[in-house]
Amino acid sequence: MPYLPILAPIVLGVVVLVLTCVRVIRSLRRFRAASTLVGDRVGDGVGLLRARFAALGVAVAERRPDHAREGKPRVPSVDRGRQEDNRA
Repeated sequence: MPYLPILAPIVLGVVVLVLTCVRVIRSLRRFRAASTLVGDRVGDGVGLLRARFAALGVAVAERRPDHAREGKPRVPSVDRGRQEDNRA
């Protein structure tokens, strides 16, 4: 059986390769889960930041006196579909 000394390292190498692949796949799954979590949290933070920035823009628009003198509504979205006069 002269092929046995050659076959043993090949089988050992295949076993080590399979075990390494299993560990790498597990690590990649954990990394993907963590990156999804981070992406979701960053997306939530960006959404909150955009909402705060929009609210700040509305607050600044409401404080401008030039629109009040002209009789225009302070915020353009207030005037949609309303029948009453906004010049109060």
